[in-house]
Amino acid sequence: MAKQNVAEQFVDILTRAGVERLYGVVGDSLNPIVDAVRRHSGIEWVHVRHEETAAFAAGAEAQITGKLAACAGSCGPGNLHLINGLYDAHRSMAPVLALASQIPSSEIGLGFFQETHPDQLFRECSHYSELISSPKQMPRLLQTAIQHAVGQGGVSVVSMPGDIADEPAPERAAETALVTSRPTVRPGDEEIDRLVRMIDDAERVTLFCGSGTAGAHAEVMEFAGKLKAPVGHALRGKEFIQYDNPYDVGMSGLLGYGAAYEATHECDLLLLIGTDFPYNAFLPNDVKIAQIDVRPEHLGRRSKLDLAVWGDARETLRCLIPRVKEKKSRRFLDRMLKKHADALEGVVKAYTRKVDKHVPIHPEYVAAVLDEMADDDAVFTVDTGMCNVWAARYISPNGRRRIIGSFSHGSMANALPMAIGAQFTDRRRQVVSMSGDGGFTMLMGDFLTLVQHDLPVKVVLFNNSSLGMVELEMLVAGLPSHGVANKNPDFAAVAEACGVFGVRVEKPKELTGALKAAFKHKGPALVDVVTDPNALSIPPKISADMVTGFALSASKIVLDGGVGRMLQMARSNLRNVPRP
Repeated sequence: MAKQNVAEQFVDILTRAGVERLYGVVGDSLNPIVDAVRRHSGIEWVHVRHEETAAFAAGAEAQITGKLAACAGSCGPGNLHLINGLYDAHRSMAPVLALASQIPSSEIGLGFFQETHPDQLFRECSHYSELISSPKQMPRLLQTAIQHAVGQGGVSVVSMPGDIADEPAPERAAETALVTSRPTVRPGDEEIDRLVRMIDDAERVTLFCGSGTAGAHAEVMEFAGKLKAPVGHALRGKEFIQYDNPYDVGMSGLLGYGAAYEATHECDLLLLIGTDFPYNAFLPNDVKIAQIDVRPEHLGRRSKLDLAVWGDARETLRCLIPRVKEKKSRRFLDRMLKKHADALEGVVKAYTRKVDKHVPIHPEYVAAVLDEMADDDAVFTVDTGMCNVWAARYISPNGRRRIIGSFSHGSMANALPMAIGAQFTDRRRQVVSMSGDGGFTMLMGDFLTLVQHDLPVKVVLFNNSSLGMVELEMLVAGLPSHGVANKNPDFAAVAEACGVFGVRVEKPKELTGALKAAFKHKGPALVDVVTDPNALSIPPKISADMVTGFALSASKIVLDGGVGRMLQMARSNLRNVPRP
């Protein structure tokens, strides 16, 4: 049997860790790794057109599967292109292993062609970033990197010169067991005791939930029911908390809706559960706050806490549910449910006025129709900007759908690359990229990746020929919009030229047929929907500092449109309120 080289050993270890594909762009320093992938039956090389796409795709795959995913870039500029997608994966706590190949080891530090120092460059967006300078380092160093990515939830970067990758591997040592999943974390008894006392002493409790409640829907509902507590959520918590929730009071933040803001400010005790919600302008400063999070570094960094509880959301709630006293009064909950329903009734009127005849098309209408027509287990990838608004307000989670985006890092151009990674996990599952024209054109080259790998991603392009969210920020700041207009082609024609099914929609009556045809098409498809660039209605009195960093209450900004099926759910919940 021929002796392995380091590249082959590297690929072997990746496959043992559960990695099924490696996203990247080939290049000289990376060639030994690519060749090892070519000859290995357990892993696939996914050729993309830009390394940023590779990192976004790996991050999306990791978020969908919960398992380690991987990407790679060649030396210098090649791996530098990974950095934006790796920042996003790291801030999303997605376990990703990135290989940053390096110039020849003998030339490091001598200003060689394409020289950079990736082991230093990626430290801010990773838990672990180290250079392999000897074949003997590789197995243990890669194992350590994998365990950082999986164990801590985020990115690890391994830098390796191409000549090291091509050298003979050290004699095969005993295969070390690899960490491939994370444990649950239970708080200490003292913290549980203190939290129980705080909850029992409070008359009005509100739960505000984030993505850390993934897998804990049943526990959150049982807990809220026992406390008669309204339940609000951050954007990243939407897909895990909003569905089948009789205590729902909506979402807080610039993209928010309903009574979440009021519920968090009018309670006696606010419980932040599995959320690192960054906009502290939305959080109260005159109520008691306790926070539950599996990441101790998140505790207290957004608001002053009365109690910090280090623990997994589900395990912590399982400890609390049998111990807290059931509250008898529903008065606070019912009042918040009514406020929530009333708030949604108020904004939905703008959406319902002749929306099916409005030209250019209301983007809200597009999102609402998309929500109705998409599969019950569809994956939606969402571009940063106005597409975040439409997804937050119109895409209805149900426990089977997934909604992912650059919700923590806030990068443009994420939806299409994320859709690539999501579709690779299951070619039979419907994946919909909700793309803005600004984000789509930024990484439009990777539209060809759909063709190259025959990925049946459906791109629904919200084409308002503008950087809509940036224009909103300018208007709110009292500035004339400038530099936000896009001169766009007929994207459907571009899609057809690429060999992709494409259709352009300019009238509302054409939308349903176009989406139906795209969804029925077996390969990739693009629906270019020309939407109204003036879809936002801005109140006259908003200070510039209120919108900075999205720190603007939903009660102080009116987005011209409704909230889709969420109004139906709010009405249904309101019907459950006991009448005197």
